[in-house]
Amino acid sequence: MTPVVSVLLPAYDAERTLAPTLRSVGRQTEHRWECVVVDDGSADATARTVEAVAASDDRFVVVRTPHRGLAAALATGLAHCRGRFIARMDADDLMHRERLARQVHALDADASLAAVGCHVRLFPRARLGRGWRSYERWLNAIDSVERVRAEAFVECPVVHPTLAIRTSILRGFPYRDVGWPEDYDLVLRLLAAGRRIGMVPRRLLGWRDRPARLWRTDPRYGLDRLAACKAAFLVDGLLARTERYVLCGYGATGRALRRALLPYGKRPSHVVDVHAGRIGNTIHGAPVVSIDELRRVARRPVIASVAGARGELRAVLTAIGLREGDDFVCAA
Repeated sequence: MTPVVSVLLPAYDAERTLAPTLRSVGRQTEHRWECVVVDDGSADATARTVEAVAASDDRFVVVRTPHRGLAAALATGLAHCRGRFIARMDADDLMHRERLARQVHALDADASLAAVGCHVRLFPRARLGRGWRSYERWLNAIDSVERVRAEAFVECPVVHPTLAIRTSILRGFPYRDVGWPEDYDLVLRLLAAGRRIGMVPRRLLGWRDRPARLWRTDPRYGLDRLAACKAAFLVDGLLARTERYVLCGYGATGRALRRALLPYGKRPSHVVDVHAGRIGNTIHGAPVVSIDELRRVARRPVIASVAGARGELRAVLTAIGLREGDDFVCAA
């Protein structure tokens, strides 16, 4: 029987966490699946772990490759996927038993959706700091196509191992290695092409936090690389018709974005800041103005990089007649 959904699961030296991950796939209420595990040149028992499970359930398949990295492993696995949908999964996470059923239903029910994500629960909980709990709350507040699009330049609004996408679309937007996270790159390319990404607003993935996780260790997930990713899409979107923009907020993210946009010839005309001591100064030639002066200077596109006051800033920008996505984006 041809599967409805292919679980695409790259794995590298994952023997310590892989068995419970595979068990969580095996217990799905949606039974019409296959799980393509790409062993990316592991030196441990990753392949043997999958083969042991496959001995009693032939829906599990292992594809062995030399170690070439995540994007290449995903591309290899994609070529082996037979389902109409592809559900991403990582080798140290856990699926809720209804994950595949609910995501397949969402995609079947709305043909306009290219993909859907779902909400997450980070674990183990005991060592989660305040910042990670806040990040989890932000992710789990994204509950619709509109919120996915609105939050897209803050950070990737869809946790990659929660993504379920139509196979035909993913083959048209294949993973690529361009020096920043391949998941964020994929989501921004889909949105830039006008594709709709929805959300199943339930916690259907246990997302493991551990010191060796890529988003903790890989330089591609650093602030400068994330800023470079955002900049590459901003110059073809919000900033396509202008070389000048208003930068609202000049913290670490604002500074990184300004640097990332410079090679494209994009410079801030003004910097908006809430610190009274900076008002009236200049930053790299751009006058620093107060938030009250936004109405006067916001004839240009606005990049808002004030994470703690994102909601209030959205309200201010909307109140002066700017439209999110067309006239401004939140990027922190």
